[in-house]
Amino acid sequence: MSSSHAPTSPPSDGEGPGTIVYDPNDPFWRDTEDDDDDMDYMPAEGGSDEDEDGQDNLSFHDAAERLSNLSGVEIAFEYTDDNDDDEDEDDDEDEENHDEAEEDEDEEEEGESENPRRPVYITREQIMQLLGHAGLGRIFASDLTPRSARRRPRIDEDEDEEEAESDEDTGYDPNIGPRRTSGRTRRPRGRAAFEKVPSDEGTQLMNAGTFGSNPRKEDTIKRKKRLAYDIMRRELGQGSDGRQKNANRLLKQDMIPESVADTIIHYNARCYSGQFSDDGNFFFSCAQDFRVRMYDTSNPYDWKYYKSVVYPYGQWTITDASLSPDNRFLAYSSIRSIVCLAPTDPDNEAEPNLLDFANIGSSNPRGFHTYFGIWSIRFSGDGREIVAGTGDNSVYVYDIERRQSVLRIPGHQDDVNAVCFGDSQSPHILYSGSDDTTLKVWDRRSMGDGREAGVFLGHTEGLTYVDSKGDGRYVLSNGKDQTAKLWDLRKMMSKEKADRIDPYSYTTRFEYRSNAYDFSDYRPHPHDCSLVTFRGHKVLKTLIRCHFSPPGSTDSRYVYSGSYDGSVYVWNLDATLAGKVNVLKATKNSRPRDPELLAETYDYWGRNSGSWMTCVRDASWHPHVPMIAATSWNGWGTSQGTCTVHTWNDGVEDDEAEPKVGRRVNAQLQHDDRLYRSVEGRSSRRQPMWYDDWMDDDQ
Repeated sequence: MSSSHAPTSPPSDGEGPGTIVYDPNDPFWRDTEDDDDDMDYMPAEGGSDEDEDGQDNLSFHDAAERLSNLSGVEIAFEYTDDNDDDEDEDDDEDEENHDEAEEDEDEEEEGESENPRRPVYITREQIMQLLGHAGLGRIFASDLTPRSARRRPRIDEDEDEEEAESDEDTGYDPNIGPRRTSGRTRRPRGRAAFEKVPSDEGTQLMNAGTFGSNPRKEDTIKRKKRLAYDIMRRELGQGSDGRQKNANRLLKQDMIPESVADTIIHYNARCYSGQFSDDGNFFFSCAQDFRVRMYDTSNPYDWKYYKSVVYPYGQWTITDASLSPDNRFLAYSSIRSIVCLAPTDPDNEAEPNLLDFANIGSSNPRGFHTYFGIWSIRFSGDGREIVAGTGDNSVYVYDIERRQSVLRIPGHQDDVNAVCFGDSQSPHILYSGSDDTTLKVWDRRSMGDGREAGVFLGHTEGLTYVDSKGDGRYVLSNGKDQTAKLWDLRKMMSKEKADRIDPYSYTTRFEYRSNAYDFSDYRPHPHDCSLVTFRGHKVLKTLIRCHFSPPGSTDSRYVYSGSYDGSVYVWNLDATLAGKVNVLKATKNSRPRDPELLAETYDYWGRNSGSWMTCVRDASWHPHVPMIAATSWNGWGTSQGTCTVHTWNDGVEDDEAEPKVGRRVNAQLQHDDRLYRSVEGRSSRRQPMWYDDWMDDDQ
């Protein structure tokens, strides 16, 4: 609502209080009476326009008269002949004739009383006396200010144009306002406002071949083509080269890993993230005990423990890690301004190098005493730089050779939870996602004035992760509004347009760490420029991550995300669910209970925190084989962690081969029979002596 709609106060005589003008023709007062969407008042269930006490909505005159009777305060109405004392006399004469025509039309169409509607003057002193009455707040809805205006004013001109177009459809006249018989169309809320599934835009992307191949009809016979049939067709070599290549790509798409876990790696601390290297020969996992554990996965079905590195003075947890393109160095961060850079060579036991992102190259570097946490880091494609998203609302770019930050972009209004490069060949394109609900694109070649290249709007809560497809076009984000969204760089919003939109006008600032999301409060973002929206997972408690599936093992067919409910969700590009890896089911009761855990506490879902709980924070799809490694908060009350390896096995739940399906190992991949001893229900008993020794095995 623009500032021109605010009520005006005629000049005071210098002694008495000023007066507030009530003008029925002023859009501010008209919206206040007729637009229920922007008011605190909500109609009662059942469709009737009644307030909390069951009373009908009243006009301003009737409400004032009723309040006079209730409160004993006399309300005086002063009628004037003109709408604006500042108009010229010639204009006044024209306006009087125009107002008379409006009044006649109102009387004919709306059946109002014979008294003409004129501006009403009520003294401020009288209003202050009326404030003591309890019913005033319900009628005037918090001093007649719409809810959206109390949060932040919406000043976007495009939105005003859209509202004007919708008003034309409902009989809106800019001179006399909306007619009471029509009213405005209320925008849907809650689940009724969810996006269409399957998504039309996503279907077009799938059919275009950008995200995988599509099957080609060869005959009219409908059959379920299993893997053996597809392999036979490939071996026979039937069809053209194009058909054979398409058949090979289709083989990868059907191999979505199963819920049953091949291996369950148990940690004695929550596991925050884990990723395969680009070539698939390396895997690392980050835990809350400030250790990053590395594994040799050159044979993806036979992992080998590699080494561990430690963050020497971290805070709370290791927040993120990134592997250099040549796999020689691993960078990992905590809620500090320092990033540790450690060699991955198992024979190199040197201490990690400390990269101070607070050092911006000034004569007196700010050094270690400067405090800001780092939430996300990524290596550039050439391995020379690291980009970081930080708690001081900024994006930093650190030059490893120069040992200092070469760029700081204070481009957000809240924490920057996620950053990444556009692709491996373009270190000048950066993406950043923030708690201010925006996803921004930065081009370092044109940042002389610090301006972003573009903005993506659509999330109504803060972002938790950002991933690039690597083609310089498509970006994926996860948000606390319980959605993942796909974006196209060609559809990003310009800075000039985005600057006219306040992102905080469309968010409830949902506290995801301690509350369950209420979908009835959801209201779609009016400026959403995303292509596809994915739903079903839960983004709660922690910054849960999402990713594009790799081209080598999935033909880039899917996007996937972890979830607070203990699963990995895999979606087709049309937003339909392609598969689901149930980590909670695969790991439940897979280790002894912690004797120190309080079994009588509960989380906000009402689950007993002493029971087995799983929150999948991150997942990584192997680049060449049908395998997903999920890193989770896992165990009795999510007090510990796991990394579970899930592979495609054509629906087979049991496997007679070695290693056996579902084997349980410690952090060094050592098989331990003690992990198979279920002690569920024995939390009040003392654990055997081996329990304490086993808890320290991986230290």
